[in-house]
Amino acid sequence: MKIRSSSSMGLLLGFLLLSLTPSSMAKFVVEKNSLRVTSPDSIKGTYDSAIGNFGIPQYGGSMAGNVVYPKDNQKGCKEFDESGISFKSKPGALPTIVLLDRGSCFFALKVWNAQKAGASSVLVADDIEEKLITMDTPEEDGSSAKYIENITIPSALIEKNFGEKLKKAISGGDMVNVNLDWREAVPHPDDRVEYELWTNSNDECGVKCDMLMEFVKDFKGAAQILEKGGYAQFTPHYITWYCPQAFTLSKQCKSQCINHGRYCAPDPEQDFSTGYDGKDVVIENLRQLCVFKVANETKKPWVWWDYVTDFQIRCPMKEKKYNKKCADAVIESLGLDIKKIERCMGDPDADSENSVLKEEQDAQVGKGSRGDVTILPTLVVNSRQYRGKLEKGAVMKAICSGFEETTEPAVCLSSEVETNECLENNGGCWKDKAANITACKDTFRGRVCECPLVDGVQFKGDGYTTCEASGPGRCKINNGGCWHEARNGHAFSACSDNGAVKCECPAGFKGDGVKNCADIDECKEKKACQCPECSCKNTWGSYNCSCSGDLLYIRDHDACISKTASQEGGKSAWAAFWVIVVGLVLAASGAYLVYKYRIRSYMDSEIRAIMAQYMPLDSQSEVVNHVNDERA
Repeated sequence: MKIRSSSSMGLLLGFLLLSLTPSSMAKFVVEKNSLRVTSPDSIKGTYDSAIGNFGIPQYGGSMAGNVVYPKDNQKGCKEFDESGISFKSKPGALPTIVLLDRGSCFFALKVWNAQKAGASSVLVADDIEEKLITMDTPEEDGSSAKYIENITIPSALIEKNFGEKLKKAISGGDMVNVNLDWREAVPHPDDRVEYELWTNSNDECGVKCDMLMEFVKDFKGAAQILEKGGYAQFTPHYITWYCPQAFTLSKQCKSQCINHGRYCAPDPEQDFSTGYDGKDVVIENLRQLCVFKVANETKKPWVWWDYVTDFQIRCPMKEKKYNKKCADAVIESLGLDIKKIERCMGDPDADSENSVLKEEQDAQVGKGSRGDVTILPTLVVNSRQYRGKLEKGAVMKAICSGFEETTEPAVCLSSEVETNECLENNGGCWKDKAANITACKDTFRGRVCECPLVDGVQFKGDGYTTCEASGPGRCKINNGGCWHEARNGHAFSACSDNGAVKCECPAGFKGDGVKNCADIDECKEKKACQCPECSCKNTWGSYNCSCSGDLLYIRDHDACISKTASQEGGKSAWAAFWVIVVGLVLAASGAYLVYKYRIRSYMDSEIRAIMAQYMPLDSQSEVVNHVNDERA
């Protein structure tokens, strides 16, 4: 039976707040981005700003803009159209960054009003001297839910002292230009991103829950691509609270907690008299954690996304299907082991700790650079808490900014996530238009100019003005950037695969080897065919030399000789050749005869020696046999 009274609601709220220990409150980390003032010189420098937890921060990017402080409606709590104020930038001008004062209304409403008036970003100046805080969304009601969902510009809170400096410079007539930089908001140490989502299975907690469920459905495909490709490691988490010892036997704790008050969740409808209890949410959160653990054991952690989205669709609270029966049907449809999941969940009525939920409570406490998780939902990328609207495109930017440059997967370089800077003017990098080779490499944070590796050939240079092919095979790539030409079936090239990088004109040509190699007129420059009887005729890349009369030209000696002498010389050469051949034949025959004689003699002597052992010759005396001699 449920209790419905203001005192019970207050008591529940009390133990939820008490469950947040002082140490965890002290470790809440405000996620910041860099804000650099580029003009005027009097306030030039870098300042901290706290990223707003709504809108879409440009993770991995930056924004340069002109700061404007409105003369009217300086807190931004009213629509600027009523005052006839517009922040739309003129063509060619820098984007407008609006400076507003804190107070009188929600942070999100200030940003929404500025966005409608054409602002590209909003800075909210604090009204008291304090450490920066995170601007969060209000508890949504019908009116605030509409504009919060539609905020698309980034915003940040700045300290009061810095805000006063900006106002003073603007009032003095200075043009105040700033650069908002989110490129280092997320660490990017290597080629894999680790991220986690602190979520909740409750689907009846208002607009925030609706936005969370919508995000999970939209992001499912991208998340599974990243996980299956080994680009990212995802871990889901669920926030739980505990009931203070003094209240563990109260009806509130019994209806909202499991394991005797150790793990609790607020009532889904915030009404104890109707609907589901908080402990129903805790049990389903536990089930979803165990689904992830079992799926992870089968090397398919991405199945968690399938289960969560299917459960949202098939088992909503409003249709009274938020229960074990419906959950088991989803688990079975995904081919997961129900018994393993039940063993993982343990007994919710046991007066003992649940190892899975205990790990979750421990993980809520901040470690290293990551602060405590106190906002639901919370996305953590590479140990940094994401700030902004939980929307597919915005989250993809945050995750993609966590990859080391040039290691991003293709999904991060799609037009939906980032702008390809190599498309405009080749990013200012070197390019060989003839071979369609460029040194420009598009990355999520921008472009880098690096000489490429093409078909095993490495180009070397600064990447901006020069890149030259080097090493073996360089002539295969656009002829190594060297001159080449073909005429009348003959081709010449200034490129050589001898390991050199320079282009050198081949023999018979002169020039720089890159743009041109001109034919050398060997006849005119008297580099060939200089004998008195010679007649020279230049050809492209070579020359022809002929002799008058019956003379024959010898190129190696640059001389002319008579054909008769040439023929006689040829006859003499043939005669000498045959003499040598006949001499070699006679020498070989003599050697063969000597060889045969020596072999024959050797064989005869061997045979005689063998026969002498078994057949006594006439010249040998009889050998005395002493075998039968008798000895006294």
